[in-house]
Amino acid sequence: MDFPLSYCPEGWLRLERLRSLYTERPQDRIFARMAVPSKIRMRFAEKYPPGSTSCPDLEERLVFWDEFLSERASVNDDSIPSVYLSEMDQGLYGGIVGGNVQFLARPEVGWISSMVPPILQDWSGFQKLSINRENVWYQYYMRALDLFSRGGAGKFGTSHLILVNGLNFVFELFGATRTYLEILDNPEKVREAMDFAFELNLEVQRAFFEHIPLLEGGTCSNMGEWIPGRIVSESVDPFHMTSVDYFECWGREAVEKILGRFDGGVLHIHANGRHLLAAVSTIEGLKVLYLLNDLHYPSAFSVLPQLKKRIGNIPVVVSAEYAEFVEALDAHRLLGGILYKVRNVPDVDTVRRVMDRVREYRV
Repeated sequence: MDFPLSYCPEGWLRLERLRSLYTERPQDRIFARMAVPSKIRMRFAEKYPPGSTSCPDLEERLVFWDEFLSERASVNDDSIPSVYLSEMDQGLYGGIVGGNVQFLARPEVGWISSMVPPILQDWSGFQKLSINRENVWYQYYMRALDLFSRGGAGKFGTSHLILVNGLNFVFELFGATRTYLEILDNPEKVREAMDFAFELNLEVQRAFFEHIPLLEGGTCSNMGEWIPGRIVSESVDPFHMTSVDYFECWGREAVEKILGRFDGGVLHIHANGRHLLAAVSTIEGLKVLYLLNDLHYPSAFSVLPQLKKRIGNIPVVVSAEYAEFVEALDAHRLLGGILYKVRNVPDVDTVRRVMDRVREYRV
């Protein structure tokens, strides 16, 4: 039987391997997504320099993704081709409640992402917030789901999009610094806003799964490629600069509540949040943890043995440069239970040779 996505050669093998990663959690095997030079991204970068830009045309974005994922179809690794709806990744949530949605071009990844400046001056405006399905940005989101569902049918999938839940949503209301102060001055109001955020995020994610079909019983993911079940993408960014106790008080319940309404979730951790790893790894419903890199911190790949000790057998996603990945592969130093996102792989022939070794590798 043909695989449902034509841009995914050897798709059944890829799905089998990914299913193994997330259900069996093998600690003796490795997995990899390989990034080769992209003419489509280079063309995007020529048109969209980094920085502020206008609201993107969805039809144009569909053309970009179709061309990019078609170009990647010759890369036979452990990836599943899917679109990430970056246009509505963060700005959607604030936009639905009346925020001023602003867009930012990210040419290095081919994205146009969105955010909003702080929405409220004080709590007097909070009671006026509502989840309005007729809102212009909610309707934009509906058009995006419909367009990419139809446009990708039989070729590529559509990835889940990030939640803006809990304190992340309060950040959209007041900004980060003011939110931390409001926790001290108006903790009950903050809890009330978090309850509203839960309902808003539930609405957005339910709409996603109503419009985007599962791929063979799983969710396409820009972080984990493909994960069995209806899986959401959560964040604990507000706690990266706080103590673990602060996360336990203000973060865990909100994360576990939304993950519990689906079949679990994927979580990312920035470098300045690595002190949270042991606590975050025990979140109920967590399926995979993506370790991000940031300036002025050692890369996650370079300190992976230390980080993995705090994480246990939760599947991990980590980025690596091609040269350092191959060096560790040659030396048999790669840790198992990990999906490696390998950057700057020279070409498709190199992918083929390296992936043969990846599939045979045993820790």
